[in-house]
Amino acid sequence: MGKIILFEERNLMGRSVECMSDCPELTSNLSRCMSCRVESGCFMIYERSNFMGNQHLLTRGEVSDITSLIGMSSGVKSCRLIPMHRGQFRMRIYERENLSGQMNELMDDVENIQEQLRMSDCQSCQVLEGHWLLFEQPHFRGRMIYVKPGEHRSIREMGMNSMKIMSMRRITDMCM
Repeated sequence: MGKIILFEERNLMGRSVECMSDCPELTSNLSRCMSCRVESGCFMIYERSNFMGNQHLLTRGEVSDITSLIGMSSGVKSCRLIPMHRGQFRMRIYERENLSGQMNELMDDVENIQEQLRMSDCQSCQVLEGHWLLFEQPHFRGRMIYVKPGEHRSIREMGMNSMKIMSMRRITDMCM
């Protein structure tokens, strides 16, 4: 179970809304969202509605100014609860869209796909177990994309057109 409180103004001020599950459209409740507090669980926040655009993983704590996060200058428009996962992690990553091209199956974090897997990019994936973050730079830096169990046939269609995936990390006990 998770809980996030989103505020219209910086420094946890102004009107607020509580979310304990996915919220694809925050602007129906708030004119904008510029700060938040995660009371429990893990949440992905998104700069656009329907879980699109730049995103950032939040764990328990406060963010007094959303604009300080990577690419969140316009505030938060949607958020998603990341469910807890206890068990193995497995994901297949593919060099091209539609689950084609070179494939590698992962069970652990990869800091640099070029060095470790001899892949130039990851354009699609199939998450078999667990929840993962894909990063645009090696060593889990830069913009990120959350992928949940299922097929993701085009990373580009997830609202990150120009992003090249260079590392990936399991979302483990950081959300407990």
